[in-house]
Amino acid sequence: MTHIGCGGVQIHRIRAKARFKRDFRKLDPPLQDLVEKKLKDLMKNPRPSGLGFEKLQGYRKPNIYTIHITGNYKLSMEIDGDLAIIRRVGNHDLIDRTP
Repeated sequence: MTHIGCGGVQIHRIRAKARFKRDFRKLDPPLQDLVEKKLKDLMKNPRPSGLGFEKLQGYRKPNIYTIHITGNYKLSMEIDGDLAIIRRVGNHDLIDRTP
C-alpha cells in the first residue's frame, strides 16, 4: 500500500473529473468553500492533520483515497505521481458506494 505524503511524495497538481464538477455544483456555497479549502490544504501537505486522509478499501487499479470534508462529507481521488485526480464529493454513503 502506498503511503501518500511519505517518502517525498507531494501533490502539486489537481485535476477534477466531470463527475466531481457535477457533484460540486450541487453543494451549498459554504460547503463548496470548505471543499476548496481542503484541496488547498492537500496541496500544501498531502497528509495535513484533520484531513482524515485514507485509502478506500477494496479498490485497486486505480487505488482510491478519500479525505474528510465534514463529519458527513468526503471527497474521493486517485493519486498519480504528483497529480491528484478528484473523482467525487458527497456524503459518506455515496462515496463508499460509488467513489
